Parts: sequence; C-alpha cells; structure tokens
Amino acid sequence: MEKKRQIAAVLILLALIGVIAYRHSTGKDLEKYEASFFDVFDTQTQIIGYASSKEQFSKQMSLIKDKFQYYNDLYDIYHDYEGMNNIKTINDNAGIQPVKVDEEIIELLKLGITMDEKTDGNMNIAMGSVLSIWHDYREAGSEDPDSAELPPMDELERAAEHTDIHNIVIDEEASTVYLTDPDMSLDVGSIGKGYAVQKVAEYAKNELGIQYMLFSVGGNVCAIGGHPDGSAWAVGIQNPDVESDQAYIKKVEVQDLSVVTSGNYQRYYTVDGKRYCHIINQDTLMPADNFSSVTIITNDSGMADAYSTAIFNMPLAEGMEFVNQLDGVGAMWILEDGSIQYSDGFEEYTE
Repeated sequence: MEKKRQIAAVLILLALIGVIAYRHSTGKDLEKYEASFFDVFDTQTQIIGYASSKEQFSKQMSLIKDKFQYYNDLYDIYHDYEGMNNIKTINDNAGIQPVKVDEEIIELLKLGITMDEKTDGNMNIAMGSVLSIWHDYREAGSEDPDSAELPPMDELERAAEHTDIHNIVIDEEASTVYLTDPDMSLDVGSIGKGYAVQKVAEYAKNELGIQYMLFSVGGNVCAIGGHPDGSAWAVGIQNPDVESDQAYIKKVEVQDLSVVTSGNYQRYYTVDGKRYCHIINQDTLMPADNFSSVTIITNDSGMADAYSTAIFNMPLAEGMEFVNQLDGVGAMWILEDGSIQYSDGFEEYTE
C-alpha cells in the first residue's frame, strides 16, 4: 500500500511536468525524453530530460542509474554488498572497531552532524536505535492493521539513551567512521536520498554535460537548468489528502533548484484510528503530528531534505522563524486542517 501511494504521488507530479515539458520541446536540436525505474531508495525515480537523440538519452540514463544504485547501496542500513562498506557496516561494528569507508559516506555524515547542530537536534542521524523500533512496529501494523500497536514508551526511552550524535567519530585522514556506543546505530533516511539526488545531479551536469533535466525521486525533485527555451520547470506540490480530486495544492517554477517535501501521507500506519507517520520527534520519541506536509525549495537537494525533516519536527512559529533566517530557502506548510502557511521567500517561486 505504501509503495502504491508513493508511485501515485510521483505520477501525479510527473503528469504535470510532462505536459509543460512537452510544450517547451524545441523540436530542432533537442527532444524531450523520459525514463523511470523503481529499484533505488525504495521508491520510483522518474527523469525527464532533453537530448539530441534517444540513443544519447539512453546512455545518459544508464550512467545515471548506476550512480543512483551506488548511493542506494552505500547508504543502505539493511543490506550488505560485496566489496562495499556501507552504513550497515558501520552499524554492525558499533563499539567494536572503526570502519574504512568511501568519502561519500564521510561527507554525508558531516552534513548530518552539521544539520543536527543547526536545527537543535530536530534532524539526528544517530536516531537509528529509536527509528528501527518504529520501523518494525509500522511494518507489522501495515501488514496486519487489526493488530497494529504503538511501541512501548519504556522501550523507546531505553533506545533513546543511545542516540548521542557526538558518539560518531570520524577520522578523515584514515577515512574511517566509528560509533563508540555499541548500542547506537545510524539512520540517514532524513538526508541520504536528498544528498544522493544532489550528487547525481552534479554528476550529470559536470561529468555528462547535461544542461536540461529534472529528477523526481519520491518526494525529492531536483532541476538541472530549465527548458531549452529558458523557461522554468513547473512542479506540482502534492495534496496530502490523497483521496481528494485536487491532485496538487500548488505549482512552483524552478531552475537549478530542488523541491523536497516531507509528509505524513506516504509512510505511515494507523493505530486505533490515528495515523502515525515515519518522522519521529527526538524530544517526544513519537511521530511528529504538527503538519500534513512541509515543502522546502532551495538550491541543494541534500540541504532541502534535511530542512524539510527538521522543520516538520518544529512547531510552526519556530519553523517559520528558522526558515526566515536562512538565505535562499523557501518553505510551505500544509497543516492538518488543510490551511497553508508560507515563509517569506516561498512565493517568489510560485506562478
């Protein structure tokens, strides 16, 4: 059910993008092409771009998919991959020994530590011990809704004793990561996908020479340039009420920008008639329930992913003050009652 909701959300978004992209096809030197795949980051990836031929676009997509697969494997906390030390490897060696890792893991973890400090703990990549409990209960509740239940608070509190981000020891010279607490684990779900999207977009632009492309990876949308005629990409922000006839709430126009949404309408389960989403507040150890969704627009998909998670955990006034102090960041909140709030910088992106 969760996968179907994710796919539906992406198809709604890309239906809008596809219409507008087709209108701007030059028909001369470049043509519009689309590709999609389902096997990275547990969601659908959809890509729209312009190329001189189908063959050129296909070659680009093969290289781009390989890059996405690399980051998917690198940031995986559930599976091992031959010849690769990933986030799971670090977790498996907590309290045992440092793990030599790729620079891309170190850079991701450094970003996570920086964002934890910047957001006053509202985005903590060291919450794995708590998040894994919620994950197990959510999976069980989704598979058997009649038996769905909440994790016991005492179990969550014991796990929360092992979420100190300062217990991540990074040795950049040796290229190692060590978790000093044996009961601690990393979960980079709050930034890993966005960071990967940003890195793949940079690769596509800098290494493959791509000028016009739009990535949609679940709730992460990232634009390289705009259309060949100079116009911006139009991106629809999904209506959290997936049963509504109104597919999207707002359209925004972006060039060389990312649009990332965190919401309670895709990964959740229901207990006694109440919805519990996957975003867990570090202070309450419970799913955040202030909003239906928070959307961030900025020039870096990794930062946008981090900000959307952190702000989803903040009360509206606190989140509004936080965003309004940031340069080049716009935010939109959809509250549980359907009302919408915007940061000072958001409406410059709207049509």
